[in-house]
Amino acid sequence: MLGSQLCRETDFAEPWFIQSCLKLGEKMRFHRKLWEWCYIYEALRERVMLMPFKRGLGFGVGKEPLTAAFAAYGAEIVATDLEVERAKQQGWVDTNQHAVNLADLNERGLCDPHQFAQLVTYESADMNRISDAYTNQFDFTWSSCSFEHLGSIEHGKRFIVNQMKCLRPGGVAVHTTEYNLTSNDGTLEAPILVIFRHRDIEAMADELRREGYRITIDYTAGTGPNESYVDLPPYSNPVHLRLMLGQYVSTSIGLIIEKPKF
Repeated sequence: MLGSQLCRETDFAEPWFIQSCLKLGEKMRFHRKLWEWCYIYEALRERVMLMPFKRGLGFGVGKEPLTAAFAAYGAEIVATDLEVERAKQQGWVDTNQHAVNLADLNERGLCDPHQFAQLVTYESADMNRISDAYTNQFDFTWSSCSFEHLGSIEHGKRFIVNQMKCLRPGGVAVHTTEYNLTSNDGTLEAPILVIFRHRDIEAMADELRREGYRITIDYTAGTGPNESYVDLPPYSNPVHLRLMLGQYVSTSIGLIIEKPKF
């Protein structure tokens, strides 16, 4: 069963990864965004969250295929993202990464349109100010490389802890973000993007454990040929498991956090 870990080349040959690609309508390629989607999908599938009568909350969903894939299993989904004007200011609309309406979330046709309309709602949400209306309402939450865009490392930490309140007892949160492979001291911290260091992730994990949640993280980084390549701006290489952000090499890390049943 998948646990919290870094993006690794060996995952791309695993049966779970190949099956996830098919379910998401994706062709296999060595790209960390594809890894994030497949990782989130498989982590929730393994934990029996993708089924009728389960309820999920997605943060910063953009146009990712996960919303439709989850609804195809019969799960009820509340998909959220920044309101349009703020998304325009941050460049997400111009780069076609922000959904305007429900149809954008099922543009690949992964879910029957009638079923999708019955099960999915789309709302604007500020990840720095999670609505109290979401408290204890969901069986699972997720986000794919979203909480590094909240303004600071501290804002990202607060989001990860606060979003756990949205879960019912026994719920699962699965989130991916940027991870600094270069340094545990210096890092990138800008208003539109931060890179979390080992110590930042550990600080999150420690606080989560103090709150009674369960998380275990494997920080093992792969050393395969596709992991040895670091993609540089404008990030056009088909191999994109690691990339240079400023002076730091980054990859994706996936976090699986469980809320006890009792």
